[in-house]
Amino acid sequence: MIRLLPWALGLGLLLNASAARAQNEVRLPAGTSQVTPVEGASISRWLMRLHDAARLRSYAGTFVVTVGDTLSTSRIWHACDGQQQIERVDTLTGAARSTFRHNDQVMTFLPDRRVVISESRDSLGLFPNLLNRADSSIARFYRLKTLGQERVAGLDSEVVQLVPVDALRFGYKVWTERESGVVVKLQTLDPARGVLEQAAFSELQLNEPLNMAKLVAQMNNTEGYQIKRPELVKTTAAQEGWGMKAQVAGFKPMACHKRVNMDPSDRKGSTLQWVFSDGLASVSLFIESFDAARHSNMVRHDKFARGATHMLTHRLGPWWITAVGEVPTQTLAIFVQGLERKK
Repeated sequence: MIRLLPWALGLGLLLNASAARAQNEVRLPAGTSQVTPVEGASISRWLMRLHDAARLRSYAGTFVVTVGDTLSTSRIWHACDGQQQIERVDTLTGAARSTFRHNDQVMTFLPDRRVVISESRDSLGLFPNLLNRADSSIARFYRLKTLGQERVAGLDSEVVQLVPVDALRFGYKVWTERESGVVVKLQTLDPARGVLEQAAFSELQLNEPLNMAKLVAQMNNTEGYQIKRPELVKTTAAQEGWGMKAQVAGFKPMACHKRVNMDPSDRKGSTLQWVFSDGLASVSLFIESFDAARHSNMVRHDKFARGATHMLTHRLGPWWITAVGEVPTQTLAIFVQGLERKK
């Protein structure tokens, strides 16, 4: 549930999920609930407060991501000075990995392999920072339901639910620390309001006096590591000859990158990643040339789901399409069916 743009699932990318937060404080007695017909400006302010709380505050904490029976734990440090921000996330379970993000520069340390992957990219956020900006269109596709107050990681928190207005997206339940608005817990909900996955701080120190220079020095200390820089080229779908027959309701194109394979002996060629978002959920379309040697063991329409992350593959003539996102499979199918070759 940590929303970067990593190249991981299948052909390389698994989108993770993140969180949101509030500006208009709504305080109800614990245990009460109220459906609030929030106007676009109000829900946008709510979301922007969430965004700014994570972006402008320094904090450190341990958070746990739960997907089914699987738990993964990480430690996060986030420092900012109003102009710049730097974040470090260390995995505490599974393979060792440290990810640094300094503004738009991302470096991932893989100590077992003694490799550092260095990338410059726009991020859709690290937990608990979900949004790049407030998007007024969010209010067209989600409704805000206030649920009262609870304590999370020892902090008094307000609880809200973002209820989707259609079947193209999942819902969210969000806990925000009452005074600061920092998200301390997030659940992604299926249509029956079952929990698909959850990310929550088990402990959190707000306004930690973190040293930005120290974190930057840690990020730049690559001695003994091999540095790899993926060839990611910023582009547009139109420039690459692709378009959508119609916009999927609420989802706007956010970014488009091409990963170029510099090895002419490697038949994989380049892969295009086209990212869409409705302000909360994200979908990526990966487009590459069909390769019978690599894709012959895959069916024409292959599906995969883990927690809130779903994947759908599809062959389109000489192209192989992989759609990945924290949305229902039928939403991915609409994207795939709407994709068309322009030239």
